[in-house]
Amino acid sequence: MSGALDGRIALVTGGSRGVGRAVALRLARAGAAVAVNYRRDADAAAEVVALIRESGGRAESYRAAIGDDDAVAEMVAAITRDLGPVDLVVSNAGSASRGATVEHTPQADFAALMRVHAFGPIGLIRALLPGMRAAAANSVGRGDIVMISSNSTTTTPAGAAPYTMAKAAMESCVRTLAREERPHRIHANIVAPGLVATEMGRRLVSAARGAELDDIAATSPFGRVCTPEDVAGTVAFLVSGDAGYLTGQRLTVDGGGPDTELF
Repeated sequence: MSGALDGRIALVTGGSRGVGRAVALRLARAGAAVAVNYRRDADAAAEVVALIRESGGRAESYRAAIGDDDAVAEMVAAITRDLGPVDLVVSNAGSASRGATVEHTPQADFAALMRVHAFGPIGLIRALLPGMRAAAANSVGRGDIVMISSNSTTTTPAGAAPYTMAKAAMESCVRTLAREERPHRIHANIVAPGLVATEMGRRLVSAARGAELDDIAATSPFGRVCTPEDVAGTVAFLVSGDAGYLTGQRLTVDGGGPDTELF
């Protein structure tokens, strides 16, 4: 399990399933100790931890809703006690819009998605920054903030305004962090996938097309749908030495974009 991330402590939010799971496993394979955050599915988080440990890595799981400041503070303290101060955070946890038009979306839905995708992650990053700065200065030489966003912030599909707005807001915050934290050797970047072969992706395709993911593979870029591992590989690059002069960047992982819009 030795690799480019030896000695680093990573926190992956929403790390029990889908993209988060793939990211946690990839970072562990590169040598990082991984804190797997989850909100509900303790068994899935435990499975990710077990896979990492079976391969010789270090990992623990932590339950906390990103957006609950008290729970986040307790989680950060527990990770620091168990693994050490976090110097690499991948903000991945989230949920989708309900599919209603702006006209028919309750104001509370906009507020809820902003809390999940912007205010919650901002609170988490603020809680982590002191430890990240210290680690970057004294041990690992850098810190990393990676936000998992979506290409929907540029394609702006109908029926997804609360999700798209919240992701766009957080992207702006990450770009600001890239400038503010550069003196502290902390990199802040964005990974924006298109449709990904996850449970959420399957639900989106079913709702929009009444189809399965396999049904649209032939018309997707490179003849397949993006996988969680595709996204994880991009994250691994951004936190590696090969990206040592990159910050404030947004990498879109969508195969160059579909020939026809899905939504």
